[in-house]
Amino acid sequence: MPNPGLSLEEMQQALNLYEKNGRNMTRAAISGGLEISTLRNRVNRAKIAGLVPTEFQPVVKVHTRERIGRVHCVIPDVQVKPDVPTEHLEWIGNYIVEKQPDVLIQIGDFADIDSLNSYTKGKREAEGKRLAKDISSVAHAMEKLLKPIHDYNRTAEIKYKPEMHLTLGNHEYRMEREVEDNPRLEGMFHMGDLGYEDNGWQVHDFLKVINIDGVEYAHYFTSGNMGRPVTSAAALLRERQNSAVMGHVQHTDMAFHKKTQNIAMFCGICYLHDEKYLGPQGNQTRRQIVMLHEVEDGRFDPMFVSLRFLQKRYS
Repeated sequence: MPNPGLSLEEMQQALNLYEKNGRNMTRAAISGGLEISTLRNRVNRAKIAGLVPTEFQPVVKVHTRERIGRVHCVIPDVQVKPDVPTEHLEWIGNYIVEKQPDVLIQIGDFADIDSLNSYTKGKREAEGKRLAKDISSVAHAMEKLLKPIHDYNRTAEIKYKPEMHLTLGNHEYRMEREVEDNPRLEGMFHMGDLGYEDNGWQVHDFLKVINIDGVEYAHYFTSGNMGRPVTSAAALLRERQNSAVMGHVQHTDMAFHKKTQNIAMFCGICYLHDEKYLGPQGNQTRRQIVMLHEVEDGRFDPMFVSLRFLQKRYS
């Protein structure tokens, strides 16, 4: 029972004062302008009366944006073409704004350029396909990807300006190959029509290898005299003797060097639509972006972020 002359309110105030000062009786007494013995008595009486604190010491959350190494965001093959869904690109843009990686790498084949597909030339299914529609679809898709960044920078006090690299793929190279095969088309269209550089990307030639923080990137890496793509992450690790990331193939694969800790990776795909040529089983492949954390001197910690997760979080 409370002491005569000591109200429940006074006991509650004493108990809260004690809790807010980290249960340090001396500090609490000084803070409340009370004698230590007075505060101790009130706190003890409050506990006997069954009171519990209603106020607590604020929890200080330590947050820093300092990173170990840098963060890379790898966007695999998107293969944009008319009449395929592209809403996932805005999900990716929102994730990028939230996490603010230091470097963005689009690994190539952002555009499909199906109108110049050599495998369908002359076939009935190729009728009605037009390059202008292909290029227009790429422009709209790129706008979706970068819109969240532009919206953020419109009001942000500190602007987000990542490095942006795009390693051209064989699908984009269809435009160059078409002109090479048909010189009469010279000047009618070129790679710049895709608008990559206008949107801030540093564009790298098809099959050119770039090195960022010790990690090599290219749309794909070749092996042997014929220049064919390597067939596995393990083969890529043997070929390059370095950490390396590529796209081009539809599946995800990784290999770790047990001594150097170098990592080779096939980064999968980044589109929602199915491709007929892959068949029912091939279209079950992983669909994702890949975050490389703590990138430094070729070492990194990979994290796969599925399109399914991005849809649930941002759609």
